[in-house]
Amino acid sequence: MQVPLLRLQCGVNSYEWGKPGSDSAAARYAAATPRDGFQIESEKPYAELWMGTHPSNPSSDLETKRSLLDLVQDNQALMGQDIAKKYDQKLPFLFKVLSIAKALSIQAHPNKKLAAQLHKDNPKEYKDDNHKPEMTIAITPFEGLCGFRPLEETAYFLKHIKSLRRLVSADASKKFESAVETSKSQDEQKQALRAAFTSLMESKDEDVKAASKELLEQVQSQQTDFPGKDAPAPGGKVLAELLPRLNSQFPSDIGLFVTFFLNFVVLEPGEAMFLRADDIHAYISGDIIECMAASDNVVRAGFTPKFKDIPNLTSMLTYTFAPPSSQKMTPVPYPYCKLNTTSHSSDSLAMLYDPPIEEFAVVKTDLKNAGAKVTFEGIEGPAIIICTDGKGKISVGPKTEEVQEGYVYFVGATAECVLESTDASKPFVTFRAFCELAEEGVDGKGNL
Repeated sequence: MQVPLLRLQCGVNSYEWGKPGSDSAAARYAAATPRDGFQIESEKPYAELWMGTHPSNPSSDLETKRSLLDLVQDNQALMGQDIAKKYDQKLPFLFKVLSIAKALSIQAHPNKKLAAQLHKDNPKEYKDDNHKPEMTIAITPFEGLCGFRPLEETAYFLKHIKSLRRLVSADASKKFESAVETSKSQDEQKQALRAAFTSLMESKDEDVKAASKELLEQVQSQQTDFPGKDAPAPGGKVLAELLPRLNSQFPSDIGLFVTFFLNFVVLEPGEAMFLRADDIHAYISGDIIECMAASDNVVRAGFTPKFKDIPNLTSMLTYTFAPPSSQKMTPVPYPYCKLNTTSHSSDSLAMLYDPPIEEFAVVKTDLKNAGAKVTFEGIEGPAIIICTDGKGKISVGPKTEEVQEGYVYFVGATAECVLESTDASKPFVTFRAFCELAEEGVDGKGNL
């Protein structure tokens, strides 16, 4: 049997929202591994690097050129018997790098039941029947709109922005404000939020165009006081810069007004958030690591030239509302590894990002000095590792290979894996996505 360590060649997608040329981490990482005919073009936008077995852009073994999907289907031991059986010999997760220069569509990902129905009804737009919960970890500073704001904040905006109130309608706005002020039932508040948001999303294009002009005039007039000196966080200064920027990318788009319903979230490198199925979001800028269930199902409704499905979006959302802190994840030390360092004061880390789903988790490893290394215990499932900074080595059994920024490796089930830094000038940083099913009350993430 071959050593279960494969260097992967991964595909990069070019979408208009991607960063241009070498500004894109996705492009730089793709270029780190030789590919026939691939050269970074300075003006071309590069949006996503895909790592996995998804048929839309499957990875392949650099040495044999065989697809990773073929390899794991031919060799069940690479996946682990239980995972291979449960997920039909395919990786249960899709690992990505996203490089975002302009807003990525207002969207949500369907749950399993809805995904199956959408795929059946419209396979052209919904290409598979799986759900798509996803986790985002920032590589560079990141901006996004994620989840519905606390209702009091949206009520404030409705009172202070006439163009927004007009699109939502006076009746839906009054009912929403009444529910916020007087109702103690969260279900009633969710229904009021649903009615107001649906009314907004069903606005006619000509009304949105007129309202956008009025909105931007108000921003220009009030500047950092927009839309009032006591505006909800992050406040008028951020909104006064954000709204014109979004309008320059998607002129007179309904997304300008969706901004007042959703949390504006900023992540610093290493910070993360988790989006469940049916959570609304829109990424705005930054480079991120993204891991999700193995699906490409997206229901879009704004900031996009692609197919918009407003009826399904407005009906599928949970309408859960909470502050942005509720979206963020707190990583914890990963227990199933051993860190060895070359100095007593090293602050090398292996931190686990553990979403409340079975398909995946991610470990971020920072080896801060040359010679520092981490040994991952073998688990009953597959893993994919990408290096995002520094240099080092990866070893599985007798096989040792060089690792640099952008290198991607697949590690088979049960294999012990060692990462070691060889760079004295900067940390050796990797992200390791993996799956292991719970067994006898304990899983490979360290959960009871």
